[in-house]
Amino acid sequence: MSRVAHCIDNGPMEGFWGVMKREMYYGRKCKTKDELIQSIEGYMNYYTIKRVQRNLGVLTPMEYHDMKLLEAA
Repeated sequence: MSRVAHCIDNGPMEGFWGVMKREMYYGRKCKTKDELIQSIEGYMNYYTIKRVQRNLGVLTPMEYHDMKLLEAA
């Protein structure tokens, strides 16, 4: 994120990587770098478009984003 040793900046990304490793990475063996990259891209797509999150009112991040855009308009 932006600055070294600023927890407020690093917390959201560290939280995301922790969730990603727990749900996608652990227990899966990737044989090539390209396979790992495809797995990460696929998970990020799943996380933002299909995975519902309770802290967003049981919506996906994209649904929540779209809802907030409509409220602001």
